[in-house]
Amino acid sequence: MRFIKVFLILAVMLGVSACSSKFKTYHGPEVTQVVVNKSDRKMYLLHHNKVLKAYDVGLGFAPAGHKAFEGDGRTPEGDYTIDRRNPNSKFYLSIGINYPNEADAALAKALDKRPGGDIFIHGQGDGYRRGAPRDWTAGCIAITDKQMRDVYAMVKDGTPIRINP
Repeated sequence: MRFIKVFLILAVMLGVSACSSKFKTYHGPEVTQVVVNKSDRKMYLLHHNKVLKAYDVGLGFAPAGHKAFEGDGRTPEGDYTIDRRNPNSKFYLSIGINYPNEADAALAKALDKRPGGDIFIHGQGDGYRRGAPRDWTAGCIAITDKQMRDVYAMVKDGTPIRINP
């Protein structure tokens, strides 16, 4: 009888902990493209021409213009691809953007600078403070942790992303 009680308690604890997981599943229409409009601070997850989800975003701390080199605080502009994911990001969860591409690397080289890298869509994690400026990243695209759970589940590696000025 005691074994059954212990087993039931463990089963309930596992069930409750599963509900609080940061990993969600998604069974809806495929996200075929991500579009970010920097000037509007908006990100859209699209299935072909249909908007599935829309989010307000934060950008790099100096968001105007295309990212030219490491440390400039700008978020890149152009066509990229989601190419990796980090379930252990210090910004909660993150999905990577394949910046820099060849043109980005050539631009930075012409300026005698490094192009930088590690551009992600990510949550806020511990890096965001209440009252902090809306554009606070080093060049990434930031949304809330709750929103990032959805994006992480919905957007697969290989999905194109267009970042507009």
